[in-house]
Amino acid sequence: MSVVRFLVAVAILSFASPAFAARCGGDFNTFIANFSAEAQSAGVSAGTISQALSGVTLDPAVLAFDRRQRYTFNKSFEQYVSTRVGAGRINGGRTMLQRHAALLSKIEQQYGVPRQILVAIWGLETDFGKGDMGKLPVIRTLATLAHDCRRTELFQGELMAALKIVERGDLTLRDLVGAFAGEIGQTQFLPSSYIKYGVDFDGDGRVDLRHSTADVLASTANLLKTSGFKMGQPYDEGSANFDAMREWNRAVIYRKTIGYYADKLMGR
Repeated sequence: MSVVRFLVAVAILSFASPAFAARCGGDFNTFIANFSAEAQSAGVSAGTISQALSGVTLDPAVLAFDRRQRYTFNKSFEQYVSTRVGAGRINGGRTMLQRHAALLSKIEQQYGVPRQILVAIWGLETDFGKGDMGKLPVIRTLATLAHDCRRTELFQGELMAALKIVERGDLTLRDLVGAFAGEIGQTQFLPSSYIKYGVDFDGDGRVDLRHSTADVLASTANLLKTSGFKMGQPYDEGSANFDAMREWNRAVIYRKTIGYYADKLMGR
């Protein structure tokens, strides 16, 4: 799902990123040194910076993938949904609804986001955490994209957020792996969204969006609630809830697929 999540990165962060001063391009090590100084000024400890950025190198595969992306869907909704929502995924989602019924009830009560929407997103992104969450070191991926001058401010913001995830103790560097735009975890949060919306719902003192089902689902609900999603209201195209899901993904075809899958989970 890296293409879909990358759409979110470009759409959201293009207007939400803070300004960063590290100059893009040129010598990569110089860029990292300048960014490291900026991160320390932003409150990231020298230990975290050293641990994360010492010896980091450019990843040519990330740049190659980034340059061949096309940030549009070239299929109709019917074509796209037929490849994403089949009988196996519907049955798997219904199993998750049953297995996590008590947890989903608590999340619904606290955040006002229906369980079928959360399970639909979870299933579409990583097959309920069983699928591919990405295997690339997030720090290296984001440092590569931040150094590249095409969207340096956007990805410098993401790199700073990734350092803060490590600084907070949410994930170790070993667990900070993801997809080609730095997406992390079972519902593929970008680091800035991880920081902004992440919830420690299991109460273990950290936000773990790779291993904790409770944190994953509650954080996804928190994102949608903060964006204006309302319980008990329709979520089909044209509705206020459909618009609220733009914070999750701006692509209409993908939001329609979430709604279609959610309805199938409920037998509609």
